[in-house]
Amino acid sequence: MERWRPSAAVTRQEQFILKRLEKRRKLFAFLRRHRHEIFDDAFQAELESMYRDTGAGKEPVPPALLAMALVLQGYLGMSDFDAVEASVFDARWQMVLGRLGETEPAFSQGALQAFRERLIANDMDRRLLERTIELARATSEFDWKKLPKTLRVAIDSSPLEGAGRVEDTINLLAHAGRKVVECAAGLLDWPVERVCREARAPLLAESSVKKALDLDWSDPAQKASAVKSLAFQLENLKDWIGAQLAAEKKKPPLKDEIETLAQLMSQDLEPDPGGGGVKIREGVAADRRVSVEDREMRHGRKSKSKRFNGYKRHIATDLDSDLIIAGAITPANRPEEEAAPELKRDIELQGRGIAELNIDRGYIASPLVDEILGAGGEVICKPWVARNGKSFAKGDFKLNLRDLTITCPAGETERIEFGSVVEFDPEACDHCRLRANCTAASAGSGRTVAIAENERLQHKLRKLQKTRTGRARLRERVAVEHRLAHLARRQGRRARYRGVRKNLFDLRRACAIQNFETIQRKAA
Repeated sequence: MERWRPSAAVTRQEQFILKRLEKRRKLFAFLRRHRHEIFDDAFQAELESMYRDTGAGKEPVPPALLAMALVLQGYLGMSDFDAVEASVFDARWQMVLGRLGETEPAFSQGALQAFRERLIANDMDRRLLERTIELARATSEFDWKKLPKTLRVAIDSSPLEGAGRVEDTINLLAHAGRKVVECAAGLLDWPVERVCREARAPLLAESSVKKALDLDWSDPAQKASAVKSLAFQLENLKDWIGAQLAAEKKKPPLKDEIETLAQLMSQDLEPDPGGGGVKIREGVAADRRVSVEDREMRHGRKSKSKRFNGYKRHIATDLDSDLIIAGAITPANRPEEEAAPELKRDIELQGRGIAELNIDRGYIASPLVDEILGAGGEVICKPWVARNGKSFAKGDFKLNLRDLTITCPAGETERIEFGSVVEFDPEACDHCRLRANCTAASAGSGRTVAIAENERLQHKLRKLQKTRTGRARLRERVAVEHRLAHLARRQGRRARYRGVRKNLFDLRRACAIQNFETIQRKAA
């Protein structure tokens, strides 16, 4: 396999381009100057290991050149087509790729897509991010000798809108039904209209199901009738597929489309005991799928008032170097804590550990927190705030975690257990002079206080927040928020790809580019 070996010497034409890049798009100049360090022989050998060594097949474009092209593509947010064109018409691209003056593209769209898929399949996008950290180690501006073996890590997340189309129940079911029809038509080499006619599902032949039904959608009775009609025709389609394409139904691609339709019907419809047939489900099904095209997108919330559809991007930042050391993608409906093990794994693969973890409350239930505390590390996080209107809050009670007791403002003491709710003696509460300021419970019921499973940690965090030094330490986590803001600006609000794994690739690539810019800034 041919290895990428661009010249190290800077030509006169490159000097002219580098001069023009002193104020804008400085990363082109940085990548030109450091391409030999980033893609050294050892890393190029790793990239080449993704390919078979039988000699069969077409000779591939040097993997390191394609990897650099993916970095440039992410830097400018280009499509595959535009990346191919840029390798011919953009002198900055040509300079970085070592192809100044070439009149043919450095690669094809197919080669770039195939390399990206190969990179993902071999988890080499993780190695690309690690290379940025290894490059920083070789830079004098990062004094790694003064940094501990274990890291001070901050973790945070931000929303990422999915690339798939989100639809209401009627359109979602119709979309899935049409995908089944189109797949069956392709297998039979029939027009779509014939499949719909034979399967007794004429609604699916229309460009818009709602237009074909032509109903007053504000009328509940007409809407319910439309749901029944569509569901009936979808069942007809499934029965017809089972009879006409029984063998094909068990194999992709028809198998996948049938399963998608069945999943959507199961989650969005339920039997209608009053009118027969089915109706739209009351409430939202657990782990509800929101898009036909992207099966992994989910509903999520950033706050009580802000909902989004897609994914969450999570990053881990080293607070001492400002470098992003790991990234993770989860569906939008999954709690933040589920990303922590993946971030920890990627950090450990770099031969590093976590001595101090700075997080927000969304990650506090992660097993990673217990692991770090158990190893003698430290967790920095804002504590949960207990509120009780104008009445006494939990903070007004005295917790003794050594004796495992809690004492109310009136002096009554009860035993506590972690992960449970303690109730004070109802008789004492009934006759308490402070009852009106403590609880609105009816007579015969005592004041209750919830004791968290991690109450010892919460108690420590509350004490930390009350000191000036503690509040200063809590503010250190703002560094990871800045990194997330840069990534959101680079990637945009909407995901570039469909599915968790491809978007993880895009996040790791964006993190690598961000790290390159951090190294460049510190070296300037």
